[in-house]
Amino acid sequence: MEQTKERHNRHVRRVLEIALGIGLAAALIWGTVSLHRQQALADRVVRLHILANSDSEEDQALKLQVRDKILARATEILEQSENRDEAEITLRESLPEFERLAAEEIAAEGYDYSVTAELADTTFPTREYDDFTLPAGDYLALRVVIGAGEGHNWWCVVFPPLCTAATTDLAQTAMSAGLSDDDVKLITEAGEGYVLKFKSIEIWEALKAKLS
Repeated sequence: MEQTKERHNRHVRRVLEIALGIGLAAALIWGTVSLHRQQALADRVVRLHILANSDSEEDQALKLQVRDKILARATEILEQSENRDEAEITLRESLPEFERLAAEEIAAEGYDYSVTAELADTTFPTREYDDFTLPAGDYLALRVVIGAGEGHNWWCVVFPPLCTAATTDLAQTAMSAGLSDDDVKLITEAGEGYVLKFKSIEIWEALKAKLS
């Protein structure tokens, strides 16, 4: 009887090991595919990231005022950019202007915070907007840091200008900047299934960190 029970336990453990291996392999494949799609999308867009000095009501309001100035000017100067490479060149050349515009807005509101503008690879979580959703991952971002930069931040997409595009023009705006039809479907058909796929990228990144 004991031998029969032990054989049964070994069989159960073996089945569980096989199931776990299959599950891990599936997770690896799913994560790799999801990560590839996210990277292809990231190679075509530039995010905008505004960091407030603090979480005080005044600093958060100031952050939004600076955002409006930067977003309006960036949208204007990027009108002639046909792809991410051109947008990156234009934005790098305009960093001193962005700092000046932000500093003027900060001073006009009576603050003396420092401000810096830079282009940097930045890690973002999955983010749902009104008309589209972006998967988690590393994106090139125009980062504007106000003062200590320790408050809640605001982020969207500056190229293509998805955050200023009307809902009816979203797909056209995206595709005119080099996004493919698949990219547009990926970010705009963000039902529950798409959001879950985006979340899988975050899970995959965590799994990679543990395996490392």
